[in-house]
Amino acid sequence: MQTLNDFLVLIDSYIGSAVWFPYALLGTGLFFTIYLGFPQLRYFGHALKVVRGKFDKHGDEGDASHFQALATALSGTVGTGNIGGVALAVYIGGPAALFWMLVTAFFGMTTKFVEVTLSHKYREKTADGTMAGGPMYYMKNRLNMKWLAAIFAVATILSSFGTGNMPQINNISNALFSTFGIKQWISGLVLAIILAMVILGGIRRIVKVTEKLVPTMAILYFLGALAVILYNYENIIPSFISIFEDVFTGTAATGGFVGATFSYAFIRGVGRGLFSNEAGQGSAPIAHAAAKAHEPVSEGMVAILEPFIDTIVICTLTGLVLLSSGVWKEKHQNTFQPTDLEVLATVFDENDTTRRNQVYRHLVGKEALPLYTGSVDVEEGRISGDVTIIHARSFAEDVTVYQAGTPYTGALTVDNGRIQGMGTTFIIQGKSLIHSAPLTAEAFKHGYFGRYGEYIVTIGLLLFAFSTAISWSYYGDRATTYLFGSKYVMHYRVVYILGFFFASFADTTVIWTLAGITIALMTIPNLAGILFLHKEMKSTVKNYWIDFKKDWPNEKTPE
Repeated sequence: MQTLNDFLVLIDSYIGSAVWFPYALLGTGLFFTIYLGFPQLRYFGHALKVVRGKFDKHGDEGDASHFQALATALSGTVGTGNIGGVALAVYIGGPAALFWMLVTAFFGMTTKFVEVTLSHKYREKTADGTMAGGPMYYMKNRLNMKWLAAIFAVATILSSFGTGNMPQINNISNALFSTFGIKQWISGLVLAIILAMVILGGIRRIVKVTEKLVPTMAILYFLGALAVILYNYENIIPSFISIFEDVFTGTAATGGFVGATFSYAFIRGVGRGLFSNEAGQGSAPIAHAAAKAHEPVSEGMVAILEPFIDTIVICTLTGLVLLSSGVWKEKHQNTFQPTDLEVLATVFDENDTTRRNQVYRHLVGKEALPLYTGSVDVEEGRISGDVTIIHARSFAEDVTVYQAGTPYTGALTVDNGRIQGMGTTFIIQGKSLIHSAPLTAEAFKHGYFGRYGEYIVTIGLLLFAFSTAISWSYYGDRATTYLFGSKYVMHYRVVYILGFFFASFADTTVIWTLAGITIALMTIPNLAGILFLHKEMKSTVKNYWIDFKKDWPNEKTPE
């Protein structure tokens, strides 16, 4: 598993985690924001009216209402990115990473507007009578780049597993195990059966589920987050300040957090922002293509609301919960994961500033420290020898090795910093920083609900992540239809359900790495495509307002 993760990290380093990727993403959003005159601000009020159905016309073609399409798209974006993704960004990049998530969302509102409008414009009706759309259709029908459309469709299928399937159930199963002690495979099996019952019914059953699920889970999570933020009211202002004060410098060491550079905060913040709201990825247009509309721009208006709700509202709430509670920089008792652990070949004292800085530079890739290879002795679970255990980018404390549920005595084999047999023969526990959903769950305990706050995260994660898995099955479904035809959709759905089950007990680090790769594989061709069509986008919006004023002469417009 470690070898696989290292290989995936290498691939990701050239695309999703490469220095150029966040600039391409933000640059596209910035370009369209200026080119179209800040539509995310000027059209926001109009978008609220559209989603309420105020301008609907009888006979509009589609399989879902504006609200149902928005709910389905939101259910695809409001998931582990809002709970685990924010925590992962802060864990790696510090509070400044949250700032870059918000910047990504602001420009992402325009990117969503553009990609949904263009994709909706070139949607098609399939043989079974349902609508099919997405970037692959404007790539084929407008750009005449069938090869690019095929690349995007293949990437969508891969991303349906890497984004909507595997990370979602993995976070659900780990949260249920941590909170209620339910074994991961049991959670995976039960939820895979429920998932099958929903997605086998197609888009009409999916939208009926998501339109009820999304508002319920949003209200539940909002109330739980407020209970933490208001309980720690004295930390609200300092938390806001911390988001902005280290934006261009990186976050200094504090507590168990060894520090983060600007690069880490920027790249991880933008990356997690994209994983959260998917602006530019090209996934949301697939859901919006099913909406009933007589022209495309109105559905693009609806899409403006997605990054605002998903990232600016929900992710900000999660970020303030993490920062105001202080848990992001504290060490917690947890079970160590192999891919998060390193054994350094000498002793480093965390309280020694010089030695701590050496480890910090090692973790951010500035100065590689020697990793231990050889054997270490273990007595009653305690490791001895001149080594330092680093877990989750922090100095591990109270490390205990277990075998078959009891403290182990004997020797451990270490190869290039990795403990052999970890996670299978040996279970290692101790205190260290934690990340992803477990960190958010810990933060929710520091509020008015006390330890019961963890249940809010667990239930919220269950609803958020499960709804994401539902929506992404539809995205992969449409991509499969585009590539191979409707008759192969059932094959895809079966594989999707099986992958959902097996990912419930896989290593989380590998899954998050895979998710980053598949996101980039969708985003790159989509960004290129909408940039090619920037002039058409502007003319399409202009014509929309001309027609709108004819149909609704008494309605005020932002134009």
